[in-house]
Amino acid sequence: MSIVSLSTGSRSAFNIEHLKALAGRLNIDITDGQDADDYLHLLWSLEDVMKHIDEGPDYIHPSLKPQSVSKKRQFWRPRPEDNPLNAWSHRCDFSAAKPISDILARRTVAIKDNISVGGLPITLGAPALLLSELAEYRVSAIDATVVSRLLAAGAVIKGTSTCECFCASPLSFTSATGSVHNPHIHGFTSGGSSSGSCALVAAHAHASTQDEPIGETVELAIGSDQAGSVRIPASYCGVYGLKPTFGLIPYTGAASMSPMIDHLGPIASQLEDIAALLEVMAGYDDIDSRMTPESPLATQVKPYRQLLTGFRQQLASKPETGHTWRVGLLKESFLVPGISLDVCEIVRKVASQLFEAAGATVIDISVPMHLQGPIIWTASTRPSMSSWLYQGRPGGHLSYLPSHIQPRWPLSQENFNLLTSTNPALANIILSERFAHEYLPAGTEAKAHRKVFELREAYDRALKEVDILVTPCAPGVAMPHPKPVNAEGGPSSIMERLEAAIGVTSNTCPFNVTGHPAMNVPCGFSSPPSQPKARLPIGMQIVGRRWHDEEVIMAAALFEMGQQRVGSENLECAASRI
Repeated sequence: MSIVSLSTGSRSAFNIEHLKALAGRLNIDITDGQDADDYLHLLWSLEDVMKHIDEGPDYIHPSLKPQSVSKKRQFWRPRPEDNPLNAWSHRCDFSAAKPISDILARRTVAIKDNISVGGLPITLGAPALLLSELAEYRVSAIDATVVSRLLAAGAVIKGTSTCECFCASPLSFTSATGSVHNPHIHGFTSGGSSSGSCALVAAHAHASTQDEPIGETVELAIGSDQAGSVRIPASYCGVYGLKPTFGLIPYTGAASMSPMIDHLGPIASQLEDIAALLEVMAGYDDIDSRMTPESPLATQVKPYRQLLTGFRQQLASKPETGHTWRVGLLKESFLVPGISLDVCEIVRKVASQLFEAAGATVIDISVPMHLQGPIIWTASTRPSMSSWLYQGRPGGHLSYLPSHIQPRWPLSQENFNLLTSTNPALANIILSERFAHEYLPAGTEAKAHRKVFELREAYDRALKEVDILVTPCAPGVAMPHPKPVNAEGGPSSIMERLEAAIGVTSNTCPFNVTGHPAMNVPCGFSSPPSQPKARLPIGMQIVGRRWHDEEVIMAAALFEMGQQRVGSENLECAASRI
């Protein structure tokens, strides 16, 4: 390591006593004398270098400059009466002045509020005080890569959708603007953290059957998924939600939770739209370090729409096409703690009946390590998650973190209290990182990363025996939002607010660390205990081989073909399409 230059410390408030205190926190002692003076000068030198960068001009990557749109980029906050689901964060009406394709011509899209849209504020679902000393939301100066690609394909961006506070909840009650409501039953969770995105798409698909006002909706949406944040709300709302293969869609311009699990994914009520969105969004962007040598160039992305169309035509003209498919019901996924008996029975019954009706062979397959998946996910990410999620620190790989996403750090007591009152899960993430660094063995996180490779290999072995794996997605149907007050009338405790979220992502988070493509497919309905006459969606998760996302989409089409052959009126408990 070389030193750029030595500093006299003329602009520094850091002194010998600070150096000793810093060393003490590392459990070491630096005594007065030449060693202390030398280390002090070295740290002053680093401080000068960092100040030089901090005080200098920033840089907007040319690829991220906002796309030219047909009219001025203006935004507005929706009125409560126009936003009954609370699914919108900010509204707009953007379309490209000169789109380069018509793949998404005039299709309406909502963008999750942790993804940069030039000219719009980004809130991360958090109180403004956590993001700015002035309690203001910063306006994005860039379009995330996927936003540019959507506009270039002719999409109309109608606004940003409400997300959970720092995306740290699989339910939908932690946003600073309040709970997002399930379009099937007001007052019930829509799932999270892509809560608004899934609610808006589901509401659009259900618009003709709604008894209550739902406001303006969209046909399509984009979400982010680090543990199930696309698939879980898709399951609760009854829409398709795809977490693609890791590295297929660039994450550039979105707020990170942890680089190894960050995914952006499409949400829609029709498979054709999932294929179209994936085709538009996928491909190397020369910025995102999450992309790998296997990531296709943007000009070499698979023609997902054509592949799906061809597969449907083949199924229609040659019914025996389905006979080549082998579907594996992942045994351990039906055994995760807290899973509902209804969900287990319906997913198993419907998957077996419909895939077999389409000609596929359905077998049980065991991956014992699946039950360790949530443990591996937690151990490999939680010890450093606060650095990415809240502190906004880049890793060792070159990365482009948007300048308008800068949470306030170090954390003040006031902000910690605010976090505890809004989303204690995030406060726990911050505490967990410091706890792990100070009280847990240094090598455990690295060992957990090695276990990720073992888990990936276990799924890969299973996917050599079958074409896809099938699991329940969310462990139950949507539940009521947690109550803000307890039985005594006081504020609910931390555990009372977080209890409902325990185990929600057990079947989804393992595939975030292993990188396999996984999609929620609506497969049936059940009733919550408090509403026995209600029908709430149940989701089935289809998991495929890495870099074979088209097979996940085709498998969902095969499932749909099975439904057509059986007829929904003959299938107990199932009505898999919205």
